[in-house]
Amino acid sequence: MSTVFELVVIFLLVVGCFFTLLGSVALLKLRDFFQRIHGPAKASTLGVGCILFASIIYHWVNGSGVHPREILITVFLFLTAPISAHLMSRAALSLMDDRPPDPDRTPDATQRVFDPEDPAPPERE
Repeated sequence: MSTVFELVVIFLLVVGCFFTLLGSVALLKLRDFFQRIHGPAKASTLGVGCILFASIIYHWVNGSGVHPREILITVFLFLTAPISAHLMSRAALSLMDDRPPDPDRTPDATQRVFDPEDPAPPERE
């Protein structure tokens, strides 16, 4: 295997391990459910994708051929991870008690917003 391909494989493995670790730390450290699901869905998908891509390049360069198993895992990962994160977020949002109500009309962008419960004095024009 040439040095260029070895460096590319090493780079992809390091980047993949970094993003996978970053997604794991995000799962542990972030506060609420929506933030916790965002970290692994984005970072771990990119991390595992980089590791699988490095594996595909490694097997392609070494002459053992590209295995369909690696390509199928990559396609399955990139299709299912964002969809499952989206569905879990929608399910959690539908279970919330203090959801904001659906607006009856679309808001006017030029209209001034005033909150009567805000303790700050209103701005003068």
